[in-house]
Amino acid sequence: MAVPDVVAGLAAIPGVRTAAQLGEPSPEPSAPVGSLPVTPALAKLVPDGLRRGAAVLVSGSTALVLALLAEATREGSWAAIAGMPEVGVAAAAELGVELERLALISAPGAEVAAVLSALIDGFDLVVLGPAVTRVMQAPLARRLGGRVRNRGAVLLAAGPWPGADLQLRVSNRRWRGLTGDGFGHLEFRDVVATRRGRGAAARPRTVALQLPGPGGAVAAGEESAGRGVREVAG
Repeated sequence: MAVPDVVAGLAAIPGVRTAAQLGEPSPEPSAPVGSLPVTPALAKLVPDGLRRGAAVLVSGSTALVLALLAEATREGSWAAIAGMPEVGVAAAAELGVELERLALISAPGAEVAAVLSALIDGFDLVVLGPAVTRVMQAPLARRLGGRVRNRGAVLLAAGPWPGADLQLRVSNRRWRGLTGDGFGHLEFRDVVATRRGRGAAARPRTVALQLPGPGGAVAAGEESAGRGVREVAG
């Protein structure tokens, strides 16, 4: 089969767009108009999904950032990660991210405003790494926040972001699978995720997760996992 025919066949699938169509709104959005879906394990942490037009600050876990992309990309949304060169595609895939709908930009370069604006216009989810957020001036952050709201995209900031609509923080990380004398195999990692935000999300919410879980993807944890656990690196 000729390459143009293959491309045409893929483009005919609902939710799939070619690179030239990334800036166009999806004619059949797979998620509700007001939000993008999250994996069921994150439903208690983000019960209404990722609200379009919102800026979300995620601290303490690159794995949580990737887990938040998983369900949306599987359902047809496109995601871009800028300024996080340490992110590996194998880890993203293990956490459930659809790699065919993920773009990685290790460094936006000198034209950071133009690059980030283009990403917000063309992708449903845009992740900004600490290397980008820590050097961004407040006026530019406000302009990009306005663009996110107008476009209906979702911005996930893995570093400082003024005026974030929602803040997610991971703490109390503890690997499981090792015996008391240090032998065994790492099986999963217990963490505690805390949510703070505005409006309906103003009341803090704490959720126990396995990140990653036994199968690699995020899983629900035991509610008592975060009590009395000393935080360790990782």
